[in-house]
Amino acid sequence: MRKICLLLLVWCGLHLPARAAEVTVAVASNFSAPMQKLVQAFEQETGHKALLSFGSTGNLYAQIRNGAPYEVLLAADDAAPRKLEAEGLGVAGSRFTYAIGTLVLWSKQPGLVDEKGDVLRSGKFDRIAMANPKLAPYGAAAVETLTQMGVLQAVQPKLVQGENISQTYQFVATQNAQLGFVALSQVMVDGRVSQGSAWVVPAHLHSPIRQDAILLVKGRDAPAAAALMRFLRSERARALIRTFGYAL
Repeated sequence: MRKICLLLLVWCGLHLPARAAEVTVAVASNFSAPMQKLVQAFEQETGHKALLSFGSTGNLYAQIRNGAPYEVLLAADDAAPRKLEAEGLGVAGSRFTYAIGTLVLWSKQPGLVDEKGDVLRSGKFDRIAMANPKLAPYGAAAVETLTQMGVLQAVQPKLVQGENISQTYQFVATQNAQLGFVALSQVMVDGRVSQGSAWVVPAHLHSPIRQDAILLVKGRDAPAAAALMRFLRSERARALIRTFGYAL
């Protein structure tokens, strides 16, 4: 009997994941919904836990430079991870693009936003929201779009800025702004925009929103951080990311 129990213990040890650990992750606001789904799958698959903090990429970058205890960064651009790597705060060679974001002009009101974005030229709205372009890559992409369309100056008096893309979404969702530039992932459910009206901004109107992940030096020797970086590259993770309207 004793021998059987010993064999069972050995068998369980061989088939359980490595000792569960925690990883602290800084995540760009636009990726909050996908990341919560990804974390569920990650924890189920590995046994590790992920502690998430959301914010604009600019603010997260500043926090990391000031010593915040993050082990992994999922940015909304490729510039912040590149700078962290150059500054010795990111592990060299760990950076990769986990998603390419899609910008969308969205209104909670059906019919307000047309399929070509001509509402921007008509000016038939009181307020238009965007994320702070100095902190949020989606805000920078919105400015590029308005500039390319030649309407930036005209809409300037109607602009309201969110600190990040989540606050920008809230402005539009509560109709404090009639429309705004948000991430497609924020308004997509089951492969389509769930409510209101939207115009998916053509990619040629702004620079690609390449979203990079990087392992930070605080997570260099952390097994859960390494496991998360591997998981984000897995086909399971990539398939889930696609469902939120991201390209890969």
